[in-house]
Amino acid sequence: MSVVFQAHGLSVRYGAVTALQEASIALEPGIVHGVIGPNGAGKSTFIDALSGRRRPTAGRVLLGDEDITRRSGRWRRRHGVARSFQRTSVFGSMTVRAQLEMVARRNAEPDLDAVVDAVGLREVLEQPCHAIAYGTQRSVDLALALIGRPRVVLLDEPCAGLVADESARLLDHVRALCTDRGLAVLLVEHDVEGVFRTSDVVTVLDLGRVLMTGTPEAVRADERVVKAYLGTAA
Repeated sequence: MSVVFQAHGLSVRYGAVTALQEASIALEPGIVHGVIGPNGAGKSTFIDALSGRRRPTAGRVLLGDEDITRRSGRWRRRHGVARSFQRTSVFGSMTVRAQLEMVARRNAEPDLDAVVDAVGLREVLEQPCHAIAYGTQRSVDLALALIGRPRVVLLDEPCAGLVADESARLLDHVRALCTDRGLAVLLVEHDVEGVFRTSDVVTVLDLGRVLMTGTPEAVRADERVVKAYLGTAA
């Protein structure tokens, strides 16, 4: 299986503070790659650098064989790299249908109905976004990221604010979509058990560095991870 999206030696500094240091990752089609770590580990900075929202101080980002390190987030979205955000990006006054159709026009989505059904939004299409449950709003966010047939989807805490059963349901959608559509998915999430259950591979960040990358089973058993994170956070 070939790597479709990767980063090598990414570093981000804010003045004298190094938020991310020489972080690398490789994403493959059909694979969910989870990223976990304690608060302040550099997870948000990492996904910002990968998505083009933050210019790295050092390192490279590649889409296929093309160096896209200096490409904007908008360019990346047009060329198959989508991302979601921690906070919902829905417009409360618009219906779910209107919001999805607006983004579909901008991103040349050939089959919006397939996206709607994949994320289970058929029953709420005519409702204004402010009137649907918060968990359903998070599903709308996921649908927005899927529009345009991206090859890579970067999910920034998609389960933020959800209760356990809502989180499990959304992550089930992520797992199914990754498999069915052959997506390369990066999943940054505080729900550690959800990440272990959903991901094929997990990277652990600590103090801006990659502590380790491995299978969920290997990560869970690693003494360094337990000491840095799981021993107090799981």
